[in-house]
Amino acid sequence: MSFEIFVALVVFAAVTSVTPGPNNLMLLASGVNFGFRRTVPHMAGVSIGFVVLLLAVGAGMGSLLTTLPWLYTALKIAGGLYLLYLAWKIATSTTLEEGEAAARPMSFLAAAAFQWVNPKSWLVTASAAGTFLHADAGRPLGQAAALGGLFVIAALPACFVWLAFGAGVHRVLKSPGRLRTFNVTMGVLLALSIVLITG
Repeated sequence: MSFEIFVALVVFAAVTSVTPGPNNLMLLASGVNFGFRRTVPHMAGVSIGFVVLLLAVGAGMGSLLTTLPWLYTALKIAGGLYLLYLAWKIATSTTLEEGEAAARPMSFLAAAAFQWVNPKSWLVTASAAGTFLHADAGRPLGQAAALGGLFVIAALPACFVWLAFGAGVHRVLKSPGRLRTFNVTMGVLLALSIVLITG
């Protein structure tokens, strides 16, 4: 891989990781509602789950979706419906102090599995594979693994920024009214992200 391609890949990974999308909005909301430490498994799940998806695309999953367009449509619909469900959960969540003892942030495995129905993750992995994986540059899985490693390096700091911002805002949103307004806003933004990503 030439230095120019490496730089282009790092910039692509950083920009796609830090821009708003379902993962970042959910990390922000989780940081506000549960704090930094409790949301770290969610953040790790986003990064690792994305790499696993990228490896699957590099191993041929992307070709399968091209061959079977109905499968891609089904994934988009399932992802959109699940995002609407998550948007509703965020918008209707209340403060933990009000007795929502069962509330907990998304787990590592749930965040990793979410990448398979996250429309932005599919768009980014398909774009990355189409742009940076080449038949003459070695085995696709090896290339995808290297690509995934660079994405982890770019995604973790990006996720960290969104989570840290949410945890910082947590101190400002101590009152139930402010937290409720924030959660409704995050739920609406998450629902709108479906239109922006899949539209």
